[in-house]
Amino acid sequence: MAGNSTGPGQSVTSRIAAILLAFTDSDVHSLTEIARLTRLPVSTAHRLAVELAATDFLERDASGRYRVAPSLRHLGAAGCRPPTLAERGSFVLDDLSTATHRTARLGVLSGTVVNYIEKRPHRPVTSFDAAATLPAHATALGKAMLAFSPLRNVERLIANGLPEFTKNTITAPDQLRHSVALIRRAGFAVSVGELEIGSNAVAMPVFSDRHAIAALELQVSDPGQELATVTAALAMACGSLARELRGGSQDELSRERLGQTNPHNALMVLDAAF
Repeated sequence: MAGNSTGPGQSVTSRIAAILLAFTDSDVHSLTEIARLTRLPVSTAHRLAVELAATDFLERDASGRYRVAPSLRHLGAAGCRPPTLAERGSFVLDDLSTATHRTARLGVLSGTVVNYIEKRPHRPVTSFDAAATLPAHATALGKAMLAFSPLRNVERLIANGLPEFTKNTITAPDQLRHSVALIRRAGFAVSVGELEIGSNAVAMPVFSDRHAIAALELQVSDPGQELATVTAALAMACGSLARELRGGSQDELSRERLGQTNPHNALMVLDAAF
């Protein structure tokens, strides 16, 4: 039965709570139904229902029936909202690093740079900091985001210049365009010593409502040998984070891009990286 039994001596608060709980089974109740569900005298139910309507917890329609007011529904909905990237990203990053025993990063594209947080083995996850940025064109994180963002982002990056950090950094506009096209087809990005010699990584985008909102990255020693292992781990982590951000549902594009890797496209991405 909806609502709670209210006997003699119970507080006004408990009686008000009983009335509000009576609306868990139905959107609309008459005064008689409220009294029956809460086991309150009709006069008491009437007095409290009028007070709740006056304070915007309930509202009364033209027929005299009561329903939960919008203000209370919005309050309940706010408590059930899906988590944000900032709230859940660090937990997924922690799990990913712990499971793979590798340094993991979560990044978001901000103009021509990537803001990121990082989890190293045996260290806590860092916090988003304005100073924690990476160049988009020279990192797996950045290229994964660029490949699944509007083309104008790539062109804006090219217009601003492509600084060279190592001999492996992509500095030619056409090469960057070709690289992001391959990444889009393969579903992941690879960076082989493009920012620092000896620092290699693989990254995948995280989708929400069919848009890439972030990317997850794992550092690797040998992308060619470790690709299958790290892409499987990244696919699971990206899919998990996408589901959490959508309140538990699986994003179709995440499933399409992250659940499967085309071997031919994967080889092209690796060849381009090397």
